[in-house]
Amino acid sequence: MSHEETTFREMSLIDHLRDLRKMIIRSFVAVMVGATLVFMNKTIVFDRILFAPLKTDFITYRLFCRLSEALCIDKIPITLISRQLQGQFAVHIWTAVYGGIIIAFPYILYELWKFISPGLYPEEQRYGKRFVWVSSFLFFTGVLFGYYIITPLVINFLGNYQISGQVENLVDIKSYISNVRTTVLANGLVFELPVIIYFFTKLGLVDSAFLRRNRKYAVVIILITAAIITPPDIFSQIVVAIPLLLLYEVSIWVAKLIEKKSTDLKPASS
Repeated sequence: MSHEETTFREMSLIDHLRDLRKMIIRSFVAVMVGATLVFMNKTIVFDRILFAPLKTDFITYRLFCRLSEALCIDKIPITLISRQLQGQFAVHIWTAVYGGIIIAFPYILYELWKFISPGLYPEEQRYGKRFVWVSSFLFFTGVLFGYYIITPLVINFLGNYQISGQVENLVDIKSYISNVRTTVLANGLVFELPVIIYFFTKLGLVDSAFLRRNRKYAVVIILITAAIITPPDIFSQIVVAIPLLLLYEVSIWVAKLIEKKSTDLKPASS
């Protein structure tokens, strides 16, 4: 047993809680720094980023229009309003917090790895940088997917959906921004599925056989999810479903890889 492992096992509960407290404080400071940057650049954040999907010349709409004229967006009949005196200020604050989380996410992962790494084997501790880079890449890929694909599809569908021509879409700013923020952040976290499966497999909670056995249920859930959050056309549903299906297949591959490594290590340890 190495000195690091012995030290980790001898750490008391108080020591673990102290390290956890330091990790949380440092991560909180990083989020606040990111939130401050977002708060100070409201014109860029709101006019150029968050409100961009409301414009018909948004890059996603233009790309869809090039693929087919049937996918062209003529208008998005949404008018944003603020129904409360503090509405815009509250939106500004919470958007800054969400933005801070997104900006600080790689550093939060780094702090998380520092916290759990003493409990890992020496050969596993070497993968710290890879863990941070891969997890960050997946997260930001999910964020971009949520912003450039899911958000425009949802806005276009809900913005043009009508139960009667007598109803206008006067959308509260809180409702709109909340939907965009949640969609973007949720997709970033969903794209962490392979990393989550990696740790679940290491802990013995799932294996590749379990994931393969339940693949059909996963496919059904993914297709239903894609149908709910996209307009009622097959193209939009495919665009959303394919990345999610690929993530599931990658997760199976990750689980198989972990199992193979564990099998290879058994003869050496026995």
